[in-house]
Formats: sequence, C-alpha cells, structure tokens
Amino acid sequence: MAIILALDTSTSFCSIALFHDQQLLALSELQIEKSHASHGTVLINQMLNNCSKSFEDIAAVAISSGPGSYTGLRIGTSIAKGLCFSLDIPLIEVSTLHALAYSHIQVTPNADNFLFCPMFDARRQEVYTCIVDHLLNEHFPVSPLVLSPSTFENYTLKQPVIFFGSGAIKYQALVGNNGNHKFVNSLPVTSKSIGVLAYQKYHKQQFEDVAYYEPFYLKEVYITAGTKNKEEK
Repeated sequence: MAIILALDTSTSFCSIALFHDQQLLALSELQIEKSHASHGTVLINQMLNNCSKSFEDIAAVAISSGPGSYTGLRIGTSIAKGLCFSLDIPLIEVSTLHALAYSHIQVTPNADNFLFCPMFDARRQEVYTCIVDHLLNEHFPVSPLVLSPSTFENYTLKQPVIFFGSGAIKYQALVGNNGNHKFVNSLPVTSKSIGVLAYQKYHKQQFEDVAYYEPFYLKEVYITAGTKNKEEK
C-alpha cells in the first residue's frame, strides 16, 4: 500500500494530490497565477494534516515533467527533488501531455475508436504535442511542431483524431472542425491524472535519478539581458 504525492506545476496554476494506491485522498488546486513558490509547500503540509498523514508516510513523489511553464516546472521539480532527497524516496515523472490526454480518454465514449492529440501553445504557429491511443501508446512522439493544414493528415485519413489543449485552436483555424478532425474544449491539467499514471510507474519501479533529473522543456529557454543606460557605470 503506497502513499503517492502528485504535483502539477506545468501551468501558471498549482495542483497537488495525495493518493493511497489508486484512491484519491485529497486534491488541492489554486487558480492563482504563479502560486507555486509561495503556496506549494503550504498546500502539501495542509493536505497531509487533513488526511492524518505525515511526510514519512509518503512512498514516492510524482511530478509533471513537461512540457509547460519553464518557471512552474522548475519550482515543482525543486519541491519534488527536495522531498525525495530528504525522505529518501523515489521520484516519478509523468508527461504533462500524456496526463492531459488521459483526462480526455476517461470522458470519451468508445475511446478505442479515436486517437488523442493534446496540444500546448508554444507561440506563433508552433505547439508542443503528441498523438496517443486510448491506452496512451504513442503514435506520434512528444515533440515541438510547426503547424500546417497537412500536419496530421496521415492520421486523420485513417481514423478520427480528437484535438484539445491550449494550442488546438491554432490547428482548428487551419483545418476546421470537419471529417476526422474533432476539436473539443480542453480539460485542465491536474495532479489527479499525474497521480493515477504515476501509480503504474511506481509498481514497475520506473523511477528517475533524483540527482540528475530535469524537466522536459522540449526547447532551450532563451533569457535576454535587460536594457540599461549605456552610460551607466
């Protein structure tokens, strides 16, 4: 019987869940932007107290690995690694895109008839995306991708594909909601899905190296220096 703490900080919001095996014990989410650093550890403490659990009861920490907000992923990873180091417990990563797809698969009737394509906006005509079936088997790997009308025609010519996520609206503008292109309103990314998928990895002992783990950014982050008065010494 394992207690798993699941964190999702891949968006601007903070989501934390506590699982006893596959049973959800508690879910706490703040719809306050950039609340990870100021509220993340507070929510964890409150959740453990409310569930009459202690840090020593946690068997593993699961984290959304990305893609997503650079700052959010860094903060979530720091919290998760700190807990894993101090408690000497394993770290589990779960693809944020897979977690989002899983949420949609659960609410889709006859899900085995469809492929699922989560999309996160990466600015301009680019998205972070993948295509999975109802068992989360990848048909197109997690990748950054520049969209065009023919981007996924190899898949949509064969069977219906459901598109969702913050980047899906850009693809819908190119192809429309017709034929095998099915666009739906996206569910939010949540630690609830992270925890469910992490449970499977926990029992297969698919753990990360805590010392060297880094989030899955997909692209390098570019930071530009601020402008200053050139005459300033």
